[in-house]
Amino acid sequence: MQEFLVEITTTVPEGASQEEVDRRRAAEAVRAGELSATGNLARLWRPVGEPRSIGVWRAADEKELREKVLGTLPLRPWMTLTVTPLEPHPNDPGRATDGTG
Repeated sequence: MQEFLVEITTTVPEGASQEEVDRRRAAEAVRAGELSATGNLARLWRPVGEPRSIGVWRAADEKELREKVLGTLPLRPWMTLTVTPLEPHPNDPGRATDGTG
């Protein structure tokens, strides 16, 4: 699978009920766990004090990532995404231990 750096900003639309927000956030947590189990979600961070997340995601290609992975997130309609395809760096210290180096 190819890796992607994905920055996600979620903006709750004006007029959304707290019940809808809570329902989607709970469903989002479940879906993130499922995507982690399948290897599509490798890591996820939230910058301190910011309403966005940054993660390493995996899929066969960017189309699959956008449609079949990120597109399945319950909060996706409220998200703005920046997707950056990644490739291994020859000086990555992790390459020696991850089996690709």
